[in-house]
Amino acid sequence: MSETIVIFGLGPVGRSIMEQLTAAGRAVTVAQRSRPADLPALARFVSCDATDAEAVKRATASANAVICAIGLPYVSAGWVRDWPKIMTNLLVGCEAAGARFVMVDNLYMYGPQSEPLTEDLPLTNFGNKPRARAEITRLWQEAHSQGRVRCVAVRASDFYGPGVGQSIMGDTGLRAVANGKAATLLGQADLPHDMAYVPDVARATITLLDATEDAYGQAWHVPCAPTRTFRQILQIGADGLGVPLKLSVMPPILFGLLSLFVPFLREFKEMRFQTDRPYHVDSSRFAKRFWSDATPFEVGVPLTVNSFKI
Repeated sequence: MSETIVIFGLGPVGRSIMEQLTAAGRAVTVAQRSRPADLPALARFVSCDATDAEAVKRATASANAVICAIGLPYVSAGWVRDWPKIMTNLLVGCEAAGARFVMVDNLYMYGPQSEPLTEDLPLTNFGNKPRARAEITRLWQEAHSQGRVRCVAVRASDFYGPGVGQSIMGDTGLRAVANGKAATLLGQADLPHDMAYVPDVARATITLLDATEDAYGQAWHVPCAPTRTFRQILQIGADGLGVPLKLSVMPPILFGLLSLFVPFLREFKEMRFQTDRPYHVDSSRFAKRFWSDATPFEVGVPLTVNSFKI
């Protein structure tokens, strides 16, 4: 019997998962509201609004595995309203189909921390977006512990990669460098910050998709390249183009003022803890069990910069 893998969401991570699976000759079904224009031959499409329980049930009816790579608009009200509904729908669909469930997640659910992030940190009640991620984590953990769905989560730090615009190193970072503009940072330029490369996130997701049962029921951190600062990462991009690095850092006072008027800055305000202190992700547990050869910045950054050139 052939496998049926359903990927919900074809943003940068979902697309990379699809590409890696189909490159290995594995068929996938992409489920989201609108049909992508460039699906490979081994990918089929099903129209599905993940907030619609019946639509999710139809999309997952014949699935052996379901991967959630959904990215919602960066608006707290939408996260609080929609994420629990989406997670509930996905888990119900997986239970009905007998499918295992892989959640592609970030690290928001830990909230503000001052030490390296490990998978056993308690779930936070801080802020809207972190609290929403913590709530849906509890939902899949409960489904797994009750034996309803085999669940596993892959958690990644802020990511970057070819075509990734909505990221610290995206439109205002490496894309700006690629097009001769000043990169803009909302946090301190010289703080160390772990960054995950999107193809590595996809690779880790597939690793867990194919892992044995004992890997399920828990979360795993995606390995990152050795830690660099934001400035160092941007400098690699500039050096690859042979241009000087132009960098603008928004002062906290200006951020506070602009956040009163700029929606994105207002939404980012509760996430300042990710950029106002060193941000280290401990992926030693994943590395010990699976692999640790994350893509070096010297490889990933030039590929990203070149993808952004006009």
